[in-house]
Amino acid sequence: MSLFGDGLDAAEQKTFTRPAPKSAGAQMRYLVKRMKGTKAVAQLLRVSQRTVERYVKDQIRKPRADLAARLEREVKQRWQPQVRARARQRAASTGGIVIDARARLGYTAPIGSTDQDRVRHLTVALPPQYAARLFDAWEAGADDQRLRQIAAEGLKEVYFQDGGRRAGQLEEVRFTDIEHLEFEL
Repeated sequence: MSLFGDGLDAAEQKTFTRPAPKSAGAQMRYLVKRMKGTKAVAQLLRVSQRTVERYVKDQIRKPRADLAARLEREVKQRWQPQVRARARQRAASTGGIVIDARARLGYTAPIGSTDQDRVRHLTVALPPQYAARLFDAWEAGADDQRLRQIAAEGLKEVYFQDGGRRAGQLEEVRFTDIEHLEFEL
């Protein structure tokens, strides 16, 4: 995944109402139920169908490190899809999204203005339309560069232009060298 994709995924996971299964057996049982069969889970995790069956029956309890990581990632991606959808809808319609970032920010402006990039730590609430654009692009498989552009446009409008009250001639905001990035719905 990407920096932005991981951040959006983590923000969604904060909205979960129940914790995801922790043990390997419980995780396997959840995936088997969700995917309607052991064969599909075996193909997803790149293990044999018999191995999946043994985890379901708790005959194997400790997976290898690589399998444990794949198992946890797949369970978290599928855990509480309705809660995720509600959180996205709320962010895209009324709530917006809060972005907390420490990155190098600069802008392109008319001649005579100070537009040198500098490292800033910002916590900014972006309006719902930017949350909707971020989630739509992420679901469509957009790369980190496209998600960064959407976030930069939101920062331009909210932080630099203050909703149209200042810096009206600002052309472009550069959002680079990201040291820290976190989202909250």
